[in-house]
Amino acid sequence: MITITLAQSFFYSIALAILWLTPGPVWVAVLARSISGGFQSSVPLVLGVALGDLLWPMVALMGVSYLILIYADILIIFRYLASIILILMGLVLVMKSKNLFGVESSLTKPGVWAGFAAGFSAVLANPKASLFYMTLLPNFFDFNKINYVDIFIICCLSAFVPMVGNLMLAGAFGKMRSYFSSSSVIVKMNIFSGVALIIVGLCISLL
Repeated sequence: MITITLAQSFFYSIALAILWLTPGPVWVAVLARSISGGFQSSVPLVLGVALGDLLWPMVALMGVSYLILIYADILIIFRYLASIILILMGLVLVMKSKNLFGVESSLTKPGVWAGFAAGFSAVLANPKASLFYMTLLPNFFDFNKINYVDIFIICCLSAFVPMVGNLMLAGAFGKMRSYFSSSSVIVKMNIFSGVALIIVGLCISLL
């Protein structure tokens, strides 16, 4: 029997969409893959990301978020660690803006499995996603009432909403692949992505 309501599912989906709109490591991975190999090359990566998005809410629902609520200092430390990681990733993007999307990058390595693994790794190492699921997920649902069916629905929403956004992003960049293949455009995109990551990291630490 389902205990979560349509309203809860709707507002949770909106939150997931907002999370997706916030630039992060997954955006960088989709961008790199789309530019190097087009839309088809990005699909395995997006599926890898979706699998990771299935796992994060499961981890939160299994009790990690409960531990964070008990030990408030852990939440504070975790938030600042996430902020530092995002800022460092942004700085790396800016400093290596000329060659980050080169042929030797793990994000652009050809092959279905390589793309899938890159997407899965990107979302698992995404501090923005971990911070969201570990701290905000309990605010949408009552963990004392949800059952296995509810958990299944929550996990599916967590994977489906970002996956749709990532496929749209990959399609858009795939169609403009020839434009973004220019080295000068690559540098600008890397710098933009890096600055965006730094801003997100600063916002997380200040909120």
